[in-house]
Amino acid sequence: MALIQLTKISRRYVMGSETIHALREVDVSISRGEYVAIMGPSGSGKSTLMNLLGCLDTPSSGEFLLNGSNVSHMDDNQLAELRNREIGFVFQSFHLLPRSDALHNVELPLIYSGMTPSLRRQRALDVLAHVGLGDRVHHKPNEMSGGQRQRVAIARALVNNPSILLADEPTGNLDSRTGDEIMVLFEELWRKGNTIILVTHEEVVARHARRIIRLRDGLIASDEPSPGASALQAVEHP
Repeated sequence: MALIQLTKISRRYVMGSETIHALREVDVSISRGEYVAIMGPSGSGKSTLMNLLGCLDTPSSGEFLLNGSNVSHMDDNQLAELRNREIGFVFQSFHLLPRSDALHNVELPLIYSGMTPSLRRQRALDVLAHVGLGDRVHHKPNEMSGGQRQRVAIARALVNNPSILLADEPTGNLDSRTGDEIMVLFEELWRKGNTIILVTHEEVVARHARRIIRLRDGLIASDEPSPGASALQAVEHP
């Protein structure tokens, strides 16, 4: 069974007297352990698809199954519970609490899940060490570089052991060298079994994924293995 199964998914928005067809009967299947990039120009439906996959929105029609749960007709409370359990978000602008240290920022999702303080703290420490920030746990965001802040955001996304890591332009606010470091981290996380969905407009970032889904005018224009993945396979298996 696929981890994500979208069947004839459409999303329509009514703006005044006009109906905007953001997605038009899209079919997508993503298996556990995949590394997928979603690309498309402005207005292609890329952001709408990301919002649906992240359970931030529901489709106008069609069926969306996430890890066996039918998301299509969930209410806001059900969506919030599913998000906290199944999805780890990484955003372009980090979205960290500025007055809290790395440890508290990473602990935050566990507070909502009801974990005890001692378990929460240990889990957050473990994940911060996992992303290379074991020596920065008591630093606040303004005491860290952009790359370190994004690592805190990635640790926070991972702390609940989500089914999916959903990253929206994760290198958008970083210089190219730091962005490369973050993409190396995503590669390591994928190799350790995480399912990663990357939303980006940058071709060089998308090539780190193993599969690229391209959207245009609310439709899937192509769904193919990444050229970067083919090159890596040739190196790994000559």
